[in-house]
Amino acid sequence: MFRQRVIHILLIFMILITQPGCWSSKEIEDLSIFTGLALDKGEPKAIEREFEEHGGSYQKHNKVTATVQIVPERTIGNSGKSGETPKTHYNNISETGDSLLEIFRQYSIRQNRPIIGHHLKVIVISEDLVQQEKIRRLMDFVLRDNDIRPSCLIFLSKGRASDTLVTKEEEIPSFRLAEMVRNNFRTSKVMKGITLSHLDALMYSKQSFVLQNIVEAQGEVKFSGAGIIKGDTGHWIGNLDQHDVESIAWIKGDIQGGNIKAYDRSNDTVTYEIKSVKSKITLKEGDDKAMSFHVVIESTGRLIEDWNVDEDSSNVPYFEELEKIFEDELTQHINDLIYKMQSTYKVDVAGFGDRLSIEKPLVWKQMKDHWDEEFTRIPLTFDIKLKITDFGSTSK
Repeated sequence: MFRQRVIHILLIFMILITQPGCWSSKEIEDLSIFTGLALDKGEPKAIEREFEEHGGSYQKHNKVTATVQIVPERTIGNSGKSGETPKTHYNNISETGDSLLEIFRQYSIRQNRPIIGHHLKVIVISEDLVQQEKIRRLMDFVLRDNDIRPSCLIFLSKGRASDTLVTKEEEIPSFRLAEMVRNNFRTSKVMKGITLSHLDALMYSKQSFVLQNIVEAQGEVKFSGAGIIKGDTGHWIGNLDQHDVESIAWIKGDIQGGNIKAYDRSNDTVTYEIKSVKSKITLKEGDDKAMSFHVVIESTGRLIEDWNVDEDSSNVPYFEELEKIFEDELTQHINDLIYKMQSTYKVDVAGFGDRLSIEKPLVWKQMKDHWDEEFTRIPLTFDIKLKITDFGSTSK
């Protein structure tokens, strides 16, 4: 009996010492974890200028202001007491310079612990900064840094990027931005998130691309269209609106949800809710070797809203008329996008180059370095068919 007890104790001891554990673990409150990074044109904050006046300066050029969002803040304060302003659950710190690594090290002489980027969720870059500096330069450090996960999301901002990391709500702004991307199953105005690793591939290809734009007003943020990054220069050159972002998704067939709003012959609102979308880009080549693209888009959906109360939604001639109205509306949006791509900005950001690279890799190899220029001269045609398959829960 005694021998069996000894054996049992030894077995338990051996099992315990082989279990993994975090011997050097630290409480999250003791770590300066930053979950958001905003990059703006270099404009030192008032506190930075005051530090410099007192000798707290070093050799640098004020090219970029980096703002990190640290969570959680160690000192929460007595937010429960009446008459006192509750402390936020994050702390934004800004520093200006010309090297992100050096800026990050400067935080170490302003804070009681260094920052850690293992949980970085979002990087927001202002359009003004990308207009001034190549995006590859701005992303060089974060791509090289092993601490930063390649899954963090990249956005552009129309105003100061640091303003997008502030909110009136009791939430962490960087978490909120990352979670908003998931809403693309509700609307195609929300782009599929561009991760750091995806951005690296886009920059390496030197092809033009778009990043989701964020606008800020009164402490709130909103996704609004997309900013265009020119492939051969790496600079921001302009914006696409919300309908343009939707049109890109229609051309690529990359739609999880959304709607088309239009107006019937009585100028009453009618809305088509998307149930499914299929899109196919076909490369055509004429006898003279001239290329063209033909896009076939097919969709099923429901008539989810009809303000014309005098019409019977289930009446076949009426809903066939509405199908044509929705097709014309989508066609107009796509034509607007094509004009902007081929005439205004002279870029392909809708995947036509990708189709060429798949079907004609040798031709693509010859054209890829000047594809945007070639794309402006290539004819594009569309065949759009939308079918209303139901009318929601009620109809006349």
